[in-house]
Order: sequence, then C-alpha cells, then structure tokens
Amino acid sequence: MSDDETTDGSADADGPTPTLADDAQRNFPVPAFEDLPEDLRDRICEEAERAGFTPNVFAALAYKPSHFRAFVAYHDALVEDTDLDRAEVEMIVVTVSGLNHCLYCNVAHGALCRIYAKDAELADQLVSNYRTADVSEKRRVMLDVAAKITESPSAVTAADRDRLLEAGYSEEEAWDVASVAAFFNLSNRMATFADWRPNEEFYALGR
Repeated sequence: MSDDETTDGSADADGPTPTLADDAQRNFPVPAFEDLPEDLRDRICEEAERAGFTPNVFAALAYKPSHFRAFVAYHDALVEDTDLDRAEVEMIVVTVSGLNHCLYCNVAHGALCRIYAKDAELADQLVSNYRTADVSEKRRVMLDVAAKITESPSAVTAADRDRLLEAGYSEEEAWDVASVAAFFNLSNRMATFADWRPNEEFYALGR
C-alpha cells in the first residue's frame, strides 16, 4: 500500500476505510471518502479489497457521482458482457491509450494487459507501436480497427466491420471491439483533461 493509499485508522466489519488520494487528479478536487454517497463508497471498498489499493480513477470520478455511476457501469458491461477475452479488451485499451498518449490508461491498463495476457512485454510494445507488437494476425486486425476509430474516425466504414468478420470475429465481437475503443477514447480524453495520475502500484504489476 503506497503513501497515497493509506487509511484513516478507522475500521468497520468490512475493514479499514479507504482514503482517496488528493493527487489522484490535478485539475479538479478529489472529495473525501466519507462525503460520498453510500453506493460509491461501497464500490470503492470493493475495488480496494480486490486490488489491494484504491485505483485513482475511482477517486477522480468521485468528483461527480452521477458520472462515476455511468462510467463504471459501462466499463463493467464492456469487460463482463463480451466474448472477447479480457486480454484482448486490455490490448485494445492499451493500443488506443498509446495513440492518445494517456498516462493514466497507459500505466493502469498496461498493468492489466500484462496480467491478463500473461506477458510482461506486450503492453510496452503496444504503447510504443502496436503495429510492431508480437500479436497474431487476427488480433492485429482488431487493433488496426481500434486504431482507425481513434485516429481517423471519419474514415471508418462498414469495410472495417467486415475486416473483423473476415478475421474470425463474430458480429457481436466486432461491436465490442468498437465499443471498447470508443469508450477508452472518451476515458483518455477525460484523464488528460483532468490530469488523472496512475497509482505507483500499477507500474510494477505483472512485471
């Protein structure tokens, strides 16, 4: 647990109360954990228990609870209701975030990519230049489409969907590739605007 992820010394039956890092984002304030609505506190406690620390994205999003709920609910749907495997989801996230130069997502989702892909090098390859990363031809098509949605959205056509289908992805998986890419373009831009800062723990995970 880092200095930013300490507890305030209080504890209940479920364990210590998280403290949200003041520097989780630099351009907007971070609220106090005890001032949050109960459902946000519950969700943050769940994440802190699962990860062993409180990911700073939750502290940042807590600035606006209605947006926290919508953002987290859509994220959960993207990673839970899909036939893409979690490694593929994280590969898309890291590729998009690399193209957008998003510090938070490069670091945080780079860690998740290393963990789910069971590959200590892949995330760094994707952030640097996904086109030279060690991935299958099928997954390279997936990343090509995600990159096009990111870099040249006005040039996207049904042919890009067809590329995914021809590569072996189902119609629903093609939808999910686009959904993950689109959502993390939103996330990257918000993270950059608000200056979300990755937790120190993320840098070492999966190495």
